[in-house]
Amino acid sequence: MWDVYKVEESYKKFPEVRREEVLKFQEWIHSQPHMPKISEHEALLFYYASKCNTEISKQVLDTYLTCRTHVESFFRNLDVNRADLQNAMKVVSLCPMPTLTPEGYGVVIAKLVEFDTSKFNFIAAIKLVLLAMDIWIQTLGIVPGLIFVIDLQGVKLGHIARIGILDMKKFLFYLQEAIPIRMHGFHFINQIPFMDKLLALMTPFMKKELLDVLHMHSSIEGFYKHVPPQMLPKEIGGDLPASKKLKEVFYDVLRKNRNEILKFEQSHLIEEAKRPGKAKTASDLFGIEGSFKKLDID
Repeated sequence: MWDVYKVEESYKKFPEVRREEVLKFQEWIHSQPHMPKISEHEALLFYYASKCNTEISKQVLDTYLTCRTHVESFFRNLDVNRADLQNAMKVVSLCPMPTLTPEGYGVVIAKLVEFDTSKFNFIAAIKLVLLAMDIWIQTLGIVPGLIFVIDLQGVKLGHIARIGILDMKKFLFYLQEAIPIRMHGFHFINQIPFMDKLLALMTPFMKKELLDVLHMHSSIEGFYKHVPPQMLPKEIGGDLPASKKLKEVFYDVLRKNRNEILKFEQSHLIEEAKRPGKAKTASDLFGIEGSFKKLDID
């Protein structure tokens, strides 16, 4: 499997995390008949992301596994050799930066590298982003937070028109409620003239906590106050190679770990028939799909 951050190193780096509490949390997980048996490493990720609160950790983990079970469009068929993911890798660049910020935050930059709107599939792009984030977080271990950056260069109105409202809701729900890392910043760079259209699609599903860390940069210099240029790609004034090169290095990791990714997909599911109490469905998380209409782009 891909290399994971050593548990012992995490406890040394973050001494405020009490191992006995993480092990109690893991023991609780293993006592749940509907949950898979996850490692101490993963239990630690959820525990730290939940600010070392055991009850919140339980809720976040259950939401994570429930999303992975019921949001099949994002979390099924994660074979990187499939046509939809192969195409997404050509259209979208998803680059975890190889170093942390001076404050210790991890940085991930997403952008288009193919600007033809007909080749953009939002569901496949999000599937790729979430798959890649899973592996990156597992490898990175616990960090104080995540800075997620969306570079809007090349985005056209036609791209926005291809985004389904419910799909956006599911993505933002997962980002806010389930992902095992703290969200420190959500940044847009290279703003587009129709930014209002994109925000109209997103902000109804963003909680105050995410809105509070939302930054829209009219100049790249303002963004540098959050992420220094020495750890950024060349095309946005950074010292690293261009995103096209960085993304291929990272996507090679996905390709090399194809079999482990498929095992991860199957091993991180809820067995609803064994859930204590009432079984959950996608509508319990997102409401009834038929009540969502497409955004009017005119």
